[in-house]
Amino acid sequence: MDSSLHQVWQAAAGSPFLPVVGKESQFTIAFVLLTLSLAITGVFALNRSLVSVIALGVPASLAIAFGTVYMFCAVGVYV
Repeated sequence: MDSSLHQVWQAAAGSPFLPVVGKESQFTIAFVLLTLSLAITGVFALNRSLVSVIALGVPASLAIAFGTVYMFCAVGVYV
């Protein structure tokens, strides 16, 4: 093992990874994001124009994407 890699390994051992969103709040954040995306998608379906694609479509798709990932992290994926 390279000595610089060993130094990086030793330095990383002193500072553990702390995620921005803790495990205990992932389900709540996922549920809020998925509910919000469902509501925004409903509003978007009523008025489909170029402005609403940018104002509603993009945030709705981002909310459902992040909400799905957080829900997978919160409850797991069982196949």
